[in-house]
Amino acid sequence: MANVAQEQLEAAIAADAEAQRALMAGRRGGARRAQRDAARHYRASWEAAGPAAYGRLIGLLKASVLAGDASEAAAYVRAQIGPEGASPAAWYALGLAALVDADDALAARAADGMAAGGDAFARAAAAIGALAGGDGAAYRVALAAIVADFEARAEHLTGVAIADTALVLEALALPRGLAAHPSSPVLPPAGL
Repeated sequence: MANVAQEQLEAAIAADAEAQRALMAGRRGGARRAQRDAARHYRASWEAAGPAAYGRLIGLLKASVLAGDASEAAAYVRAQIGPEGASPAAWYALGLAALVDADDALAARAADGMAAGGDAFARAAAAIGALAGGDGAAYRVALAAIVADFEARAEHLTGVAIADTALVLEALALPRGLAAHPSSPVLPPAGL
């Protein structure tokens, strides 16, 4: 099973990279197809990897949100994790799923649970908490910190210099009327 999990994870990351290159080139249609592939591979990788590989659920949600297919993925993630996260990464996945479902109370709890995971988790937690609380000013500050972190990175998981966390959060902020619309070399030129 470990080989299947690794193969599926590698396929997910490759599909994510394809989607990210398409986004940065302004090809949203091609990006959505690749994001759907990435989501499918992240889910298969999770199912083969076992119960502690929560990063794969985060990847599933990110790809699904950007593909516009988040509802089913959010329900799946919530069923896999339950109402309580077992780690900062589990809380992160649960927080994204809760935002998709407009469950702001759970999203706020998830933000609290994930904040102990280190600086990157704390930045994402601040943005998730701000979205859950409807605090546009706090969200803009948190999103700016996330974008600045991605701009400063020498390496990115997929090899593509893109602030995918910021893109996902913006997609979740848009229907709430809280999108910040930042511009950066690590964001697509036309935004979402």
